[in-house]
Amino acid sequence: MSQTTESKPVEYDPVFLNSRREAIVIFCIWLVGLLWAVPYCYINGYVDNFDPANFSTTFGVPTWLFWGIAVPWIVADLATTWFCFFFMQDDDLGESEESDESEEQEVVK
Repeated sequence: MSQTTESKPVEYDPVFLNSRREAIVIFCIWLVGLLWAVPYCYINGYVDNFDPANFSTTFGVPTWLFWGIAVPWIVADLATTWFCFFFMQDDDLGESEESDESEEQEVVK
């Protein structure tokens, strides 16, 4: 004898949904930085024939290091800072057990 059960759609907590969305955005920022920095530094930083006479620098730093590491790092910092201050939302986490206990003790007194 088999029983049929109705499957209800899962209702996720809003805190979980916001946290997941924010984690995906942060991961995408990290992934874009990785996909820029690693190939750029590999292609431009590891040359077969190094010629010191034609070595280029930007602000005293090797150009491949400046554009491959420093600039993506600064861009990722700015994007993450904007995201954290203007996009992320504070969620109500409810009452803590400690505050419930202190309220009960005040009522008893």
